Amino acid sequence: MSEEEILEGLKKSVIDFDEDAVKEYAQRAIDEGVDPQKAIFDGLAAGMEVVGDLFQKGEYFVPEVLMCADALYAGLDILKPHVKVDEKTRVKGQVVIGTVEGDVHDIGKNIVKLMFDIAGFTVHDLGKDVPLDRFVEEQLKTDSDIVALSAMMTTTMTGMKKVIEKIREKNPKVKIMIGGAPVTEETAKAYGADATAKDATNALSEAIKMVSSLREMQK
Repeated sequence: MSEEEILEGLKKSVIDFDEDAVKEYAQRAIDEGVDPQKAIFDGLAAGMEVVGDLFQKGEYFVPEVLMCADALYAGLDILKPHVKVDEKTRVKGQVVIGTVEGDVHDIGKNIVKLMFDIAGFTVHDLGKDVPLDRFVEEQLKTDSDIVALSAMMTTTMTGMKKVIEKIREKNPKVKIMIGGAPVTEETAKAYGADATAKDATNALSEAIKMVSSLREMQK
């Protein structure tokens, strides 16, 4: 089986919430010498991003999404122990992440969290429907480099602006990333965020850039 077939198999099995097939393809990836990090990003996570789209379109509902997430984590359990982290390039950063108050959608947030985990960030996941002040408290407690806020509804998105203002008051150096279906680059600028990301991979690359710029500032 080719690498392309294995990656496509992982992706499709997550979308089909077929846990057994995910495990088989994950093990095949290890046996065939496919880079486990590639299998996670281009197989499992790619599948979950499609699931997120299906959920937003109303084609998948919460039960299906939860089963897809279970399938993804079943594959991750097999692949993650084989990911080789180069300590020289490992991201030594901390991120506080959560879905803002009033919003119980956390699928997108969980995918982004997964990417942060894989990249080597220390992740402080506050979950969903997080009181706005909790983000500020957790950032101060952990001295995290990044705060990542998620909202899937326009009604809860406005809470992000309040969080950003409060965090900036306490610690103007912290980098803030916002994301979710209604969030645009224009929203990020208007709210005073440092970045937004259209998908999880983009969020990870933005976060790594943020940590790098913070490290430069500290030199």
